Amino acid sequence: MAVAESEAIEPADSVSTDRRPRADAIRNRDLLITAAAEAFAARGADVPLEDIARSAGVGIGTLYRHFPTRESLVEAVYRHEIDVLCERADQLLESMPPEQALAEWMQLFVVHVATKRGMLSLLRPLLSTNPNFSDQTRGRATAAATKLLEAGVAAGTIRADVDGGDLLRAVGGICMSTDQERSVASERLVGLLFDGLRHGAAGSPSATQPGDASA
Repeated sequence: MAVAESEAIEPADSVSTDRRPRADAIRNRDLLITAAAEAFAARGADVPLEDIARSAGVGIGTLYRHFPTRESLVEAVYRHEIDVLCERADQLLESMPPEQALAEWMQLFVVHVATKRGMLSLLRPLLSTNPNFSDQTRGRATAAATKLLEAGVAAGTIRADVDGGDLLRAVGGICMSTDQERSVASERLVGLLFDGLRHGAAGSPSATQPGDASA
């Protein structure tokens, strides 16, 4: 007989978990978010929560203590994915030329769309009923894309007539139009989009065509 979710909240380790150090609780939460992101991307938002807990290496009671509802887990995963996007934008700009940073980040956004698409059945109501959450997350992702674009424009390797919102819509549209967001097709099409962002930029290789006298 299946155990009801309300009964599953009271595992034998509930008391010992309360005595664990705070760092351990943070680690468990991070493990759950990572496991949930992978599960949602691969199997959709209806994946059994028990499977997520098992993948994270924790008990189902630990999952419920951190995320009392499936919706709260979906929200946490989505916020985490936005955090990763924003952090990686800064890290990439610090470690490589702006145009390479943008190319890497666009592929990272492909992975983000895969996770988002897997959660859409629960994410749509959340975004529609909580305008602040929707505006905040969309605004942060757009700001990260804008920062990367502006760095490329300043370096002369990215064209100046595309804004962050347009970039996110274009990459998202490519991913949604393919059968599998992480497929070779989506990666190739995003690569073509990136080539278009370089076309016409003063310092981009695309500005010098084969056969030019200046080449």
